[in-house]
Amino acid sequence: MDHRKKGLNTVCTHTGELADPLFKGAVSPLYMGTAYAFDDVDVKRYPRYFNTPNQLALSEKIAALEHAEAAMIFGSGMAAISTSLLAFLKAGDHVVLQNMLYGGTYALVTEQFDRYGISYSFSEGVEVEDFEAQLRKNTRVIYIETPSNPLLTITDLQAVSNLAKKHGLISMIDNTFASPVNQNPIDFGIDVVIHSATKYMGGHSDILAGAVASSKEHIERIFKLARSLGGSLSDYTVWLLERSIKTMGIRVKAQNENAARMADYLLSHPEIASVYYPGLPGHPGHDIARKQMKGFGGMLSFELREGLDFQKSLKLVKAVMSLAGIESTVLSPARTSHVLLPEEERRKQGIADGLVRFSLGIEDFEDLRADMEQALNQLKRKAVASS
Repeated sequence: MDHRKKGLNTVCTHTGELADPLFKGAVSPLYMGTAYAFDDVDVKRYPRYFNTPNQLALSEKIAALEHAEAAMIFGSGMAAISTSLLAFLKAGDHVVLQNMLYGGTYALVTEQFDRYGISYSFSEGVEVEDFEAQLRKNTRVIYIETPSNPLLTITDLQAVSNLAKKHGLISMIDNTFASPVNQNPIDFGIDVVIHSATKYMGGHSDILAGAVASSKEHIERIFKLARSLGGSLSDYTVWLLERSIKTMGIRVKAQNENAARMADYLLSHPEIASVYYPGLPGHPGHDIARKQMKGFGGMLSFELREGLDFQKSLKLVKAVMSLAGIESTVLSPARTSHVLLPEEERRKQGIADGLVRFSLGIEDFEDLRADMEQALNQLKRKAVASS
């Protein structure tokens, strides 16, 4: 066996692929069975047990991408998040969460945890002292998201990992916005890495999935709950996701480049009040991002000086929900991804009504720039006409 460390695109393409002994095909065969033999077999397979051939093969690929011992795939990012948190929390326990989170995660905690007797606190900021200030005797988990959705806030992975280990806690991260291409939190000591695989892993806006990567011990604990909750993924979607991940490295690289160029363009545009992108030297988390990220990502957000109507004028960039597809998209977090947050909480986090989240695709940059330019010019003309 070749034990040399393989490159990212080699892992994306080959790790975890299934052999086709019957026809010698170049791609993994798809096993659609939901009923497998239980006598004289090494593995008693059942889709809800996350152990069909395609499920296991894809889990191996994701574990390799995140430099983890093991991984699991789920039916959605929220299935991965909720199962991971509940696997390590019980009645009487406490969890500290970053104050800037995906709206679905915030809703899960604030709407459901009280029912299970799990207490929680949100940090005031993203410095390690902000997390430490919220620790209690019954704290069991620290949960972060970096870069955060939608303001691209950066949290120091090593500092949070050190804090968790100092107090014997489990550290978890939503690594969706970075993707395994740009950031590997396990290398900095984070215990559990979670993804909405719908995003960069799927990459084509046609797959709903989640993923978790960690040590074998932690994955076994998550599995024991997951098999009861039933958040498994169909093998056809598993096969599609494995196919999509093969190109993740080259897709994300192109998205990184487009985002960096778009951030520079928007920063100098008179209709833009502010731009949030960790690749910008003026971003407050830029230095930490340089330390822990291999690329600054394909996501940015910005605030317009007035109005959101420019989205209706876009011709190439799509105003749709979700993110990280090969096509560029924009949305209003206050009306979509973070609509579940109370207005007061959104404003506290800095999510203004005029904030736009921009997911860069793989199109030619000059075409994207031209589309943004014409849409912003229309917005300016409307503002002048109404004044």
